Amino acid sequence: MSLLAILLEMAVGYLGAGIGAGLAAIGAGIGIGKIGQGAMEGIARQPEAAGTIRSTMIIAAALVEGVAFFAVVICLLVSLK
Repeated sequence: MSLLAILLEMAVGYLGAGIGAGLAAIGAGIGIGKIGQGAMEGIARQPEAAGTIRSTMIIAAALVEGVAFFAVVICLLVSLK
């Protein structure tokens, strides 16, 4: 392989890793926004259930963040390979 082909392959790998990490962050933002929206609507409809809804929302948001963090780490590992 020529040097140009190797550099081009590396550049495409970095580009793919960057796009993947960006999509993971965008997806996590949208997911947490939807979780917050649903929780606020639920609390508005049933204020007495606010504590339960809030704790469920925090657990769901943590799971979404965990998946997004995992995706970003995988993208970094791929780019640093």
